[in-house]
Amino acid sequence: MKLTETLIIKLQKLLSGETIPSSQLKGEWVESLVTDGILMLQINGSHRSYKVVNREAFRLALPEFNEALIDPQKAQEFVNASTSRSSQAVDTGNSKLITIRSCPGFPVNSYEAIQCKLNNTDITIQPPEGSFTYICDWEQFTIPEDVAVVGIENMENFRRIREQRYLFDNLMTSRSFAYQSLCSNPDYKYTRYLFVSRYPQSTDLRQWLKIIPNYYIHFGDFDLAGIHIYQTEFAKYLQGRCSFLIPSDIETRLRTGSRKRYDDQYQRFHSLTSTIPELQSLISLINHYRRCYDQEGYIGQYLRIRR
Repeated sequence: MKLTETLIIKLQKLLSGETIPSSQLKGEWVESLVTDGILMLQINGSHRSYKVVNREAFRLALPEFNEALIDPQKAQEFVNASTSRSSQAVDTGNSKLITIRSCPGFPVNSYEAIQCKLNNTDITIQPPEGSFTYICDWEQFTIPEDVAVVGIENMENFRRIREQRYLFDNLMTSRSFAYQSLCSNPDYKYTRYLFVSRYPQSTDLRQWLKIIPNYYIHFGDFDLAGIHIYQTEFAKYLQGRCSFLIPSDIETRLRTGSRKRYDDQYQRFHSLTSTIPELQSLISLINHYRRCYDQEGYIGQYLRIRR
């Protein structure tokens, strides 16, 4: 049994006499407790739920599945405090009692030197080609006010950022091909870019973007799923302080894009729309040509700017 905050809350509810829907409790440990008569499956029409038959027996049985549950309250404190593996080992001798991310944060990259601060210490972000910098203490990471953040969905694009410099140099001088809200903003003051990745997948990057004032530009695949990711995981939380990168030649590229990718996504995302005219135009182009285009296609290519 791997402990999470959600699971501990459910266990505490069971201990207090509440019922939990059967769909929310899964695993061999559940089946074992039902077999032993400690946990009972209640059926009321189509509704199924679990209820503890004997609370003391339930309390004594839990440590068999995870020794941290000898003290459920202490187990919750471990989770709520994001306790490190080292402190778990000190307290219990077992560093794997609770599932904890040992390496929070996200990688950053840049093809020019950017002076930043990490834990109030000056650091320079300009990794040598073939590498990138990983920021663990992201809550203590700040960047200059003239730096815009570019989120890159694909790790290959992120690693090979120097081969796409032409794309972002053009964005600097001709912002209209990126997004109207970006170029029409009189307060736009960004002259450099810090590139970030969500790999490994977590909400750390988004949480960091929410606490810094810098502008965010999303560079992802040009398909319905990619736009959905931007809308639901970034634009929804940054509220106007962001845009979706739309190169000027995207229509030409979509003409020869992937039909299969479009067909695979259509059932789920066919009703996707946007209130942003430029983004809605991209959605319309994707639906018109019934094709998608992956962002890797921009690695090492030269962008043709429409005049």
